[in-house]
Amino acid sequence: MFDFLSNYDDPSLLGAFWMTVKLTVFSAVGSLVWGTMLAAMRVSPVPLMRGFGTAYVNLVRNIPLTVIIVFTSLGLADIFGMTMGAPDDFKVQNFRLAVLGFVAYTAAFVCEAIRSGINTVPVGQAEAARAIGLSFGQVLRLIVLPQAFRAVIGPLANVLIALTKNTTVAAAIGVAEAAYLMKEMIENEAQTLLIGAVFAFGFVVLTLPTGLFLGWLSKRLAVKR
Repeated sequence: MFDFLSNYDDPSLLGAFWMTVKLTVFSAVGSLVWGTMLAAMRVSPVPLMRGFGTAYVNLVRNIPLTVIIVFTSLGLADIFGMTMGAPDDFKVQNFRLAVLGFVAYTAAFVCEAIRSGINTVPVGQAEAARAIGLSFGQVLRLIVLPQAFRAVIGPLANVLIALTKNTTVAAAIGVAEAAYLMKEMIENEAQTLLIGAVFAFGFVVLTLPTGLFLGWLSKRLAVKR
């Protein structure tokens, strides 16, 4: 019944899901870094930085992810000649461009999750830190962000799960991840329901343990007030 799985060696089923995992991991790390920087901008005392952070988040959140991913390929690569360090390897180039697009998109949601965590930190703590001479950056790094991250592990878990599922959009620019292979199988095989069930199960295997672990971690590290 599952003979069709052995007909595809490039990519194989495991190889396609491994590509999904790599897209998720690299995009998640980049999104966390960029999203944290955006959150810092949004609470910054500098009006220009606040304006940039607010404009970026509001703009990117209202653009479909498919548009962003296609733009990274057709816009950045084809029009502006951005090769991401791989001018002769289109597979590597498209992978890196896809990661760039996911980071740009997901960081907006990471920013809002972290900003909500920042808002849970009592204002008095920041004021006390400023009173003893700490700068805004030191207050954010030493006092506010450590508590904010502990408060938003749950929301960040939801963003990570959504990112894992959003990686299917990378198939639009030829990245050989799970959705790309599923599309190829459906076009060549007559077992659409079975193929869909296999790939749905694969994504459940990827996302369910992540959600359960981060949910447990959120309860374990919750800030007691």
